[in-house]
Amino acid sequence: MAAALRDFYDASVVADIAGDLKRAYPAFDTRAFTEECLDGLAPLSLTGRAAHIAAAMRRHLPADFDQVADILERSLGDPHAGTESFGMAPFKYLPHTMLTASDGLGHFEASMRLQYELTQRFTAEFSIRAFLNAHPDATYTRLLAWSTDQNPHVRRLVSEGSRPRLPWAPRLRHFQKDPTPVLALLERLKDDPDLYVRRSVANNLNDIAKDHPEVVVAVCRRWLTEVRSGRASARLNREWIVKHALRSLVKAGHKGALDLMGAGARPKIRLEGVRITPQRVRKGGRVECTCLLVSTSRASQDLLIDYAVHYVKADGRTSPKVFKLKRVALDGRSSAPLRMVVTLADLTTRKHYPGPHHIDLLVNGRRLPLGTFTLLRPGANFSTD
Repeated sequence: MAAALRDFYDASVVADIAGDLKRAYPAFDTRAFTEECLDGLAPLSLTGRAAHIAAAMRRHLPADFDQVADILERSLGDPHAGTESFGMAPFKYLPHTMLTASDGLGHFEASMRLQYELTQRFTAEFSIRAFLNAHPDATYTRLLAWSTDQNPHVRRLVSEGSRPRLPWAPRLRHFQKDPTPVLALLERLKDDPDLYVRRSVANNLNDIAKDHPEVVVAVCRRWLTEVRSGRASARLNREWIVKHALRSLVKAGHKGALDLMGAGARPKIRLEGVRITPQRVRKGGRVECTCLLVSTSRASQDLLIDYAVHYVKADGRTSPKVFKLKRVALDGRSSAPLRMVVTLADLTTRKHYPGPHHIDLLVNGRRLPLGTFTLLRPGANFSTD
């Protein structure tokens, strides 16, 4: 079984942090710090463990945060040389960002310098949000300056840190209400040479679209129009951003988003041979749904195809989760086989509860019911169809 994410913060990581701090601050009591970190660490979540370590850092470092920021900066390892995935290792610095967000608000310049360095080794997207709330004008001005920084991790922070609905972080309510300042930042980053940054731009737009769908569709339409007659590489980069920025709107069947993706026409189709197997399944199992999508049009159709599973919640109600399937150019009077697999093992992001689960096919936003399967209660009699 794969280790839980929280288990990253173990005795070895605590020892690494202690060693880093000792090298930067010789008076640091590594033994007392380590003992305090490990005491009560085991039952905590990933972020709970990071906060626990940050609290121990606070108690074993000087009271003056300007001095703390200098120690933390000198304790850091080398910055990332690229933008590829680095696994969990950079999470060693999550406690550092937590300490900055909680203790550094009254020390703006020291905190900005520290976050500038931290984001090149981990990310400061979580901590910078505290400063956007406490010092909105000064922090926004700094983000504007960082949008042209030579380091892609710093440029990415400008977009990722200003996302209104960043996962694992409190929402930026003022940007949810008025995304205009965020859009001005994204204008500076939309043609960034690094996909690492452009991906963040797309995710930020996807966040904004959940509160201001028409605004995002208009921005994406303008961005595509601007490069229509430009270099092929520029067009491809903008098209990539737009596709990923509109993904939630496309899943929701938003007409403007579907039109912009070239899939706004009402599909002329029917379904044949729909089969869901098994129709009764235990938690941890999987269900396969197959069908044939048949064109009833003489002309070719460009179709965006997704599917939705209406998962049962703890209170017995259902909530749909949409999954991408494929995009097909379906010739007139032709057909395409479709196959969808639903896995029912619990995830950190989704728990499964017994009861009937409905599956829908989504074709250019049009919802077509496929059928139902039942997730059995523990101990229930099991039979397959």
